[in-house]
Amino acid sequence: MLLIPLVYLVIQIKFRRKKTGILFSNVALLRQVPVTFVQRFARYVPYLLYFSIVLCIIALARPQYGREQYRIRSSGIALMMCVDRSGSMAAIDFEIGGKPVNRLEAVKQTFRDFVSGNTLGNTVLAGRNDDYIGLLAFGGYVDTHCPLTLDHSTLLEMLNQIQLPQYIVQESGAPVDKKLFAEESATAIGDAIAQGVDRLKDVPSAGKVIILLSDGEQTFGTLSPQEGAETAKTFGIKIYTIGIGRNGEAPYLMTDRFGRQQIVSQYTSIDESALQNIAEMTGGAYYNASSTTALEQVYNQIDKLEKTQHEGRKYTQYGEWYRYPLLCGLLLLGLYVVCRSLLSGSLVVQ
Repeated sequence: MLLIPLVYLVIQIKFRRKKTGILFSNVALLRQVPVTFVQRFARYVPYLLYFSIVLCIIALARPQYGREQYRIRSSGIALMMCVDRSGSMAAIDFEIGGKPVNRLEAVKQTFRDFVSGNTLGNTVLAGRNDDYIGLLAFGGYVDTHCPLTLDHSTLLEMLNQIQLPQYIVQESGAPVDKKLFAEESATAIGDAIAQGVDRLKDVPSAGKVIILLSDGEQTFGTLSPQEGAETAKTFGIKIYTIGIGRNGEAPYLMTDRFGRQQIVSQYTSIDESALQNIAEMTGGAYYNASSTTALEQVYNQIDKLEKTQHEGRKYTQYGEWYRYPLLCGLLLLGLYVVCRSLLSGSLVVQ
């Protein structure tokens, strides 16, 4: 609508303004003077102003472009990850990209893929974008690293902070606190389950799941794994247990009192019967993951089992285009001002 007054204004200026002139006896000689390029160009300078106004009016109309999309949004489930960080998780019997890594690093990498989604060979992990996911780590003691959240980027940042127990020594090589290190290196599965249940029990979600990853057997803690499973069952929480590694000898990177590192072999054992019992009591399932590939396949199976109810939601995402005509209009306006200043003295012979 603003273009209508502009058209009227142009007509008024172009056709109805009074022409100024100088009274002269004979203009024949002036008509023989050739018209220069500058004089010809000066005729079109006012159009720079007109186009500038047009573009600014278009910008004021706020042009937009829209793109319709379908967002698959679900109610989501509440999922608590319980990651074992005891001393036995230091065993270097997994691989990532052809490089040997310890069990904890393998668990952390596959957990990232499970949360964010990834395609690894024949294993396709869709990601859990609509799920509330929390994270706790346990050795002899349980630490909640991240409460249930939809902010999965923060969740994965907290995952990076999970580390194996560190053996602190003095300059002489004597341990600072040998008892504390032993307790941190132990495994408190029952306490970890109880802490996960405490985080999930009051969440208003149709599905509540604990994924417990451990490579050992209960060696510490107040509650037994069975007591923890009974608590989860009481609140309708399902537990999936994953046994990391296998029974037998496994390589460890050890540091002696002189700071030298060497690979030594130690025996590790998984209490598979206890992990199976935990899963069966709560309606979950037990899996054994003896390699990174097997761990990815386990996550894929859990991903298929724990589906969420989806609904299609249509929405339109708008992008703003006003800045482009506004910028062009201002450039033309600036060019008009410059040209008027430079050509104000030019004569156009009609």
